[in-house]
Amino acid sequence: MSQRETAETLAMQALAWIAGNDELLPVFMGSTGADAADMKQRAGEPEFLGSVLDFLLMDDDWVVAFCDQAQLGYDAPMRARQALPGGADMHWT
Repeated sequence: MSQRETAETLAMQALAWIAGNDELLPVFMGSTGADAADMKQRAGEPEFLGSVLDFLLMDDDWVVAFCDQAQLGYDAPMRARQALPGGADMHWT
């Protein structure tokens, strides 16, 4: 599996985690402008998956909660984001 495919898989896991969170889902939908139909239709698009990770990375508590649930290192979403479209241009401090 390529780095990009691995990143897309992680982003889809993040999308499922967000969709299953009754408090966070409306925030995500409001932030991205996506509705449930958009989420289902665009879930396989690398650009949309990048926006999912952009959203997740906005809050350290969300990153920790997702990574704990998915049993991932806390840097995994950031590394995945860098492998998706637009991510190579991001500079993380």
